[in-house]
Amino acid sequence: MDATPGQQSAPYRYASGERLPVEVLVFQVDPTHVDEFLANDHEVWTLGEAETEGFDRIPFLSKEVWLDDAHPGRITIVFVWESLESWMRVGEAEHQAALQAAFDERFSYPLELVRAYHQESDYGIHRWSRFERTD
Repeated sequence: MDATPGQQSAPYRYASGERLPVEVLVFQVDPTHVDEFLANDHEVWTLGEAETEGFDRIPFLSKEVWLDDAHPGRITIVFVWESLESWMRVGEAEHQAALQAAFDERFSYPLELVRAYHQESDYGIHRWSRFERTD
């Protein structure tokens, strides 16, 4: 939301009518290995996908990692992608296999992919609106 000239800006930003693809992954790891998982996830997956060749900028708009205190070791990862095309290019099998091998080399503990909501909905989950504080 923009303020009219002479008015103070609102303490929030609101966007609606978006249709941005959302990827949601839920993992379970031993709670004692969460910090190591998160560090390696960032170094390998976040930066590896952010620096995918062929893009002039990061192909996703955001990545959030959520932890669930009621379920220790449960990690939910949420990406908002610039476009489904960008997501699919980053998801090419050869690139993903290389990232998976790098992650497996660094994180040798068991982990389980509990859910992949975006796959269950045939990649139909999308962000429609966003309201956020600006202060």
